[in-house]
Amino acid sequence: MQTLNTTLLIIGGGPGGYVTAIRAGQLGISTILVEGESLGGTCLNIGCIPSKALIHVAEQFHQTQHHNQHSALGISVSAPTLDITKSVEWKDGIVDRLTTGVAALLKKHKVQVINGWAKVIDGKTVEVGDTRIQCEHLVLATGSKSVNLPILPIGGPIISSTEALAPKSVPKRLIVVGGGYIGLELGIAYRKLGAEVSVVEAQDRILPAYDAELTQPVHDALKQLGVKLYLKHSVLGFNGTLQVRDPNGDTLNLETDQVLVAVGRKPNTQGWNLEALNLDMNGSAIKIDSRCQTSMRNVYAIGDLSGEPMLAHRAMAQGEMVAELISGKTREFNPTAIAAVCFTDPELVVVGKTPDEAKAAGLDCIVSNFPFAANGRAMTLESKTGFVRVVARRDNHVIVGWQAVGVGVSELSTAFAQSLEMGARLEDIGGTIHAHPTLGEAVQEAALRALGHALHL
Repeated sequence: MQTLNTTLLIIGGGPGGYVTAIRAGQLGISTILVEGESLGGTCLNIGCIPSKALIHVAEQFHQTQHHNQHSALGISVSAPTLDITKSVEWKDGIVDRLTTGVAALLKKHKVQVINGWAKVIDGKTVEVGDTRIQCEHLVLATGSKSVNLPILPIGGPIISSTEALAPKSVPKRLIVVGGGYIGLELGIAYRKLGAEVSVVEAQDRILPAYDAELTQPVHDALKQLGVKLYLKHSVLGFNGTLQVRDPNGDTLNLETDQVLVAVGRKPNTQGWNLEALNLDMNGSAIKIDSRCQTSMRNVYAIGDLSGEPMLAHRAMAQGEMVAELISGKTREFNPTAIAAVCFTDPELVVVGKTPDEAKAAGLDCIVSNFPFAANGRAMTLESKTGFVRVVARRDNHVIVGWQAVGVGVSELSTAFAQSLEMGARLEDIGGTIHAHPTLGEAVQEAALRALGHALHL
């Protein structure tokens, strides 16, 4: 068995792992990265990036169909057709460019990448096939995987998000089990691609992790698209049809061609001998402190493996910090807020505290909304639904949260996160001249409205 020695060893080449490796390389730390599948992890290969690509294809197809039927814009086209194989090839091309880019960056920063499955021996030793790697610092970045339902084993007509992102054809009928962001992003895309889509959700509303006021425009849009919602319904099983129990306790048999199971994700703790380290856990995730350190010295856990929020941008920020800690810098992971974005149609953004969370934290807050119906740019984009909402302390006007729902609001997440990170007050946002005509004007107007003098309402 060959033995390699390195200062830093990272298990997992997703956004958390590869960013740790790049930053460590920049800092001159000798680094080895072990990845069992493809660089970029879930996010680049079977998650964030391919889902946004498929969402874009669906939206373009949907818009073209719209122009074929009744376009207020005066555009008319003949009925469009879809070659989903070509769409998937285009999506794969983007994924390929990005993963190749990650590999090039790692090479540029002299990171040694070993392709294979890691097996942890102890806090300083990992085996990959017949190679043994000794390290001083170990970073665990194995990510998360889809939660499976034992009553709906993946295979045949029952698919997970992975299969949904590489369709061979668009099914005539699709039932999505789970009304969270993954299920709805893909459900909406499939509806726009031409499938009849139903969503089965055990809670009493879609996107139960978000507040009702924020999710209402998405609920309305689903209705308009013709997506059927089965709320407060639980799944019993599948035998050619999907059996669900309705709120009255009766069993319904729902006809479908495919069932997409999207009931969440869980930390990927199995299959690499994590048990050998006997680390303290936090539920199903590894317990970490404010420096991403586990209960074992010089062993770190980052990203989805360390629990919620399971977001690629959190993993990246943690990874960058850990590399700097190992290089001797003083750092701590304490962001004011991490934006959560849901790429449904319309999109949702939550940064910082919602009105309910502010109240629960004992804060007396001003809450103010500005609707996109009063925003010129939104009108020119044919998208008047939704609003920007600001939550600020009543005593000193420091902003503690932003939320938005509407077309393209994912891009406002940067402004929201920055204002919270910089400790902005309502007056700071209200007094900043925002370019016209942009959706971002609604950010300024929400702040002005909270101060009692919105200009366009």
